[in-house]
Formats: sequence, C-alpha cells, structure tokens
Amino acid sequence: MSTSPADFNAQVIEEFHANEGHVGGMFEGMPLLLLHHTGAKSGTSRINPLAYQRDGGRYVIFASKAGAPTNPDWYHNLKADPNVTIEVGSDTVEVLASEASGEERERLYSAQAERVPQFAEYEKSTGGRVIPVIVLTPSGEA
Repeated sequence: MSTSPADFNAQVIEEFHANEGHVGGMFEGMPLLLLHHTGAKSGTSRINPLAYQRDGGRYVIFASKAGAPTNPDWYHNLKADPNVTIEVGSDTVEVLASEASGEERERLYSAQAERVPQFAEYEKSTGGRVIPVIVLTPSGEA
C-alpha cells in the first residue's frame, strides 16, 4: 500500500518535531527545514519538509519536485507571497524568499548536486525545466 504525498509529509513533519529537526530513513543525515507558506489560490496554510543548504546566514531550497517536469506548488505560493516562516532544528525563523538567477543559481545548485548527487539526477529528468533555486533570507537581514 503506497503512502500519499500528504501522508508522507505528515510523517516527516511529525518526526522532525519529535527529534528537533532530525529525520531518519531516506533523509538520514540530510539537512531539512519545514517551510510554512500559504496557498496562493486557496489561502490554506501549508507546511513542506525540504532539503536545504546554508549560504552564509541564508537558507537555500530547491524546487526540484524530484525531477518532475513542473514546479512544486510551494514554489508558486512563494512567488505570490515571499514572506514566509521556516523551522530549522528547534528554531522558527521569519524569512523573505527570492529566486536566485544566473551565476548565483548555478553556484548554489551545483553545490547541492555535489553534496546530494540525487539533485544532479533530478536536473536531468525534468524534461528541460530549470529547477528554481530559492534563497530564504532571515527578515532581520533582508
């Protein structure tokens, strides 16, 4: 019996909260954050667990959608309202989301693909979609 994406995310979020941001299984050792955002059309509050990397004081996430040909819904929500909240470990941080472009996007995505080779595979399987790289800057530093 397969698990729906919503059920899978709920399990990851529960484990994240129970272990101060640490999650096992396929995410063992991978830095994860919880992205709190609002549906652009529905207005519904949403939470997505996402792999991230640090870039100085900023957090960087990737709209890979596991290599799907379309961007994830959360990407569209951040474009509509870039003021969001993340949970990292046991901290909650207000951030401003912006999309990296050009050399910055290439640098950040290459670093992620080097750390987590699955991201290089995602890029190959998108059917030509360039995976957006989103920089989350803490609101006090934006």
